[in-house]
Amino acid sequence: MNHRIATAPDLVTGPRAVRLWESVAAAPAEPVQVGIQAAGGAGKTALLDELADAYRAAGVPVERDVRRADPASTAVLLDDAHLLDDAALRAARELAADPRARLVVAYRPWPRGAELAELVHVLDRSGPPVVLSGYTAADLAARVERGLGTAPPAEWIDRLLAQTGGVPRLVEGVLADTSPQHLTPASVPSRIVEHVQHELAALGEVGGRCASAVAVGAAPHPDVLAWLLALDPADVVPALSAIRASGLTDGAGELLPLARRAAQLLTPVDERIAIARRLVRVQLDRGRPVLGLLRPFLDSETTSAADPTMAEAYEQAGVEAAEQAPELSSRFFDAAVSAGTPPVRLAARRAKAAAIAGHFDEALRLADAVIVDETVPDRALGVQVAASVLAHRGLPARSAQLCRWSAEHLRWPGDRAYAAVSLIGTGRLAEAEQLLRTVPDPGPPTSLSGSSDQLVDGIRESITGNPVTALSLLTRSASLAEPVGGAALVPDTPAAIATLAALHCGELDVAASVVGRAIEAGSGGPMLAVRHRLLAAWIPLARGDTLGARAALDAAAPAPDALQARDRLLATAIEAGIANRDNDTAALNAVRGRARQAIAEHPADLFGLLALGELAVSCARLHDQDWVEPHLDAAFALLAELGDPPLWTGLLRWKCLQAAVVSEDAATVRTHVAALEAMSGHNPMSAAMAAAARTWQDVLTGAVDREQAEQAARGLHAAGLTWDGARLAGQAALRTADRPTMLGLLECARSLQGKPARPRAIGESGDGVLSEREREVAELVLSGLTYKQVGKRLFISAKTVEHHIGRIKQRLGASSREDLLARLRGILDS
Repeated sequence: MNHRIATAPDLVTGPRAVRLWESVAAAPAEPVQVGIQAAGGAGKTALLDELADAYRAAGVPVERDVRRADPASTAVLLDDAHLLDDAALRAARELAADPRARLVVAYRPWPRGAELAELVHVLDRSGPPVVLSGYTAADLAARVERGLGTAPPAEWIDRLLAQTGGVPRLVEGVLADTSPQHLTPASVPSRIVEHVQHELAALGEVGGRCASAVAVGAAPHPDVLAWLLALDPADVVPALSAIRASGLTDGAGELLPLARRAAQLLTPVDERIAIARRLVRVQLDRGRPVLGLLRPFLDSETTSAADPTMAEAYEQAGVEAAEQAPELSSRFFDAAVSAGTPPVRLAARRAKAAAIAGHFDEALRLADAVIVDETVPDRALGVQVAASVLAHRGLPARSAQLCRWSAEHLRWPGDRAYAAVSLIGTGRLAEAEQLLRTVPDPGPPTSLSGSSDQLVDGIRESITGNPVTALSLLTRSASLAEPVGGAALVPDTPAAIATLAALHCGELDVAASVVGRAIEAGSGGPMLAVRHRLLAAWIPLARGDTLGARAALDAAAPAPDALQARDRLLATAIEAGIANRDNDTAALNAVRGRARQAIAEHPADLFGLLALGELAVSCARLHDQDWVEPHLDAAFALLAELGDPPLWTGLLRWKCLQAAVVSEDAATVRTHVAALEAMSGHNPMSAAMAAAARTWQDVLTGAVDREQAEQAARGLHAAGLTWDGARLAGQAALRTADRPTMLGLLECARSLQGKPARPRAIGESGDGVLSEREREVAELVLSGLTYKQVGKRLFISAKTVEHHIGRIKQRLGASSREDLLARLRGILDS
C-alpha cells in the first residue's frame, strides 16, 4: 500500500524526529526499532502521540503495553521506559529482537538500570536514538506565530528562549498563562510552578533539597552540595543526574531561569535563607560577589531578622548593586540595617549609591551629613561623593575646596591628587603646588594612586612644560585607571582630562583611543559615562563630520534636558558646532537659549574651555555675543593666573578669533593674532593656528594671497582642525576679486571638507543641475553672505543674485529657504 509523504505536524520538531515521523507516515507497515532519548518535558510524549496518529491513520493498531503486542500487526509505542519494571523492559527487548517489530521506546537519559541499558543496546543496533533537545529559535518563532496569528518580534523569542531553554513543556506553560512580552524572571506562570513542583516531588528528598540549593545559587557539584546540605556525596550524584534528566537544567547543569525562580517559590523561605547564609559566608570569606545570591530575598520578610552574617552580606550586596543595579542598592542597605548593621556604617555608601543612581540631591544631602559627622567611618568617601556631584553639576571651585579639605584633614589616598587637579582647573596653580608640597600622599602604590600621580604630573606639565610629555603622562594615567572601572567616584576621570588635552593640541587619534578605552572600561562609572560619550562625539565634530557628530551626540544624550550642568554645556556646544559647520542658522537660533543657560550654569574652568570657545563662535554668528563676553573674560583671567599655557589657551584664542572674523571686528582680530603668534612655537597646532590667524587678518582686508591661504588652510587640516581649514580657504575665495584665485581656493576648500557627502535627493547632482554661475552664487549664499555681499564678490547686482536663487529654488523644487539651503548643501558637498 502506497502512502503519500505528508508534512510533519507542528509539534514534531528537530530533523531526526521529523524524518522518523515521515518514514512512519510513508511506510507504516515497515518494521522499525528506535529509541527516543530526551530529558523531561522535551517532547517525547508529543512525538509518540503523533506517531500513534500516523499509524492509526494507516489502519495499524497501536499498543502502549508491550506485553499485549503482536509483532505482526501492531505498532508498540512505549513512553517513559525509565519507569517501567524489569519484566516490561525484558519483554520490550525480546520484541526489539524480532525483525518484524514496529517498536518505538522513549526514555530519559537517567535513571538507566541494567534492563533499560540492555534494551537501549538492542535498539541501537538499528541506529542511534532520536535525541530531542527542545525548541530552537526558529521552532519557537513558528510556535508563537501559530498562537498569535502574526510573526513575533525577535526580542520576544530571545526572551522566551533565555527563560525556558526551549524546553517544550516550559514553553507551553508560558504561552498558556502569559505572552512573551510580559515574561520576566520574577513573573513565573502558574503552570511552570506546577510543573517544577511535580518534578521536585519526583526527585525524592535528596533530589528536592539539591534542586532547592541550586535554585538559591549553589553550584551543581556533588562536593559543594554535600557540604552545604550535610549529605553523603554518594547520594548527591544520582540526585544531580535526576535533576538534569528532569529537563529543568541547561547544558552546564544550572537550573533554567524560569525553573530556578519556580523552585525558589516552592522552597520555604527559612530553608532558602539557611542555604543562602552558608553560601554567602563562603563568598564573603573568599572575597567573591554575593549580589546574585541575595537578590531574590529582597522582597522577603526574613530580611528583617537579626543575623551578623546576613547583615554583612546585605551590606556587600548593596555595594555591588551600586554599580550593577543602583536602584536596588538602598534596599540592600535597608536590609543590612534590619539584620543588625549600624546605620552610621552605611551612611557614606548610601551617598555613593545615590550619586551613581543619579539621585544627586539625595547624594549631596547624605554626603553633607557624613562630612560633618566625625563618628562616620567613611568620611573621605562622603567628600568624594560630594566633590564628584558638585563637579558634575558645574561647580568646580566648590569641588576643589572639598578635595583640598579632605586631603589636609582626612589624609585619604587620592584626594590630594584630585584636589590639586581641581585647583589647577580653576586657575589656582600656586595653591595646588603648595598642597602637593605640604600634604604627603599616604596611600600605597596601587593602580589608582599611580593613575592619580600621573594625572597630577600630566596636568602640571600641560601648564608649564612640554605638550608631548603632558599628553603622554595623561594618557598613561588614563590607562592605569582602566582596571578600576567605575569602582572609584571621582570629580573627573583621567581619560576625560587626557581626551580634552589631546583635543586642545589637535591629537584627534589619541583622543579617540583614550576615550574609546574609557567607554569600554566603564571608567568613572555611570556618572561619567555620558561625559565620555560626549567627548567621543566631539572628535567627528573637530573633523568636520557633522553627520557622525550628530549620531554620536544623539546616542550619548537622547534626553539633553536631563543632563547635569557640565554635560549639558558640552552637549550644547556640540549641537551649536554642528549647526555652525552646516551653516544652519535656524538650528543655531534654536540652540541659542540652551547655550545661554549652559554657560550661565557652569563657571569658567580649564576643562570647559573647549565648549566655551565653540559657543562663542556660534553667538557671533547670531550677533548675540554680548552676553558671552563676561564668561570669556573670566576664562582668559583664569588662563592668565596659570601663565597663559599655550596648550589650553591656544584653541580658545583661535575660537575667539573666529568669532571676531564673523563680526568683522578687525581690532579684536589683531589682538588674537598677536596672542596666537606668541604661542606659535609651542606645538604643531599652535603653529598652524598662528599662520592661519595671520592669513585671516589679511583676508579680512581683501589682501588674499592664494598660496599663503592654501598653505594655512592645509596646515589647519593637518593639525586636526579639518573644518577650520576648509572654512579659511572658502572664505578667502569669497573675499578675492581675482577669479582664478577664487576658483582655486574654492577647490581647495572642497578638497579639505571633513564631512562625508550627504545623501542626494532624486535628481540632485553636482553635474547639470546648476550652471557654473549658479554654483558660485550658491556657494557664496551657503557661506553666510547676503545677496548684496554676493553681488559685490561676483560683480553683479543683488537683484541678479536674488533672480539666480529664485531659479535654483524652482528647479530643485524647494518648499522653503531652509529646504533650499539643505538641498544646496547636498549638491555642493557631493
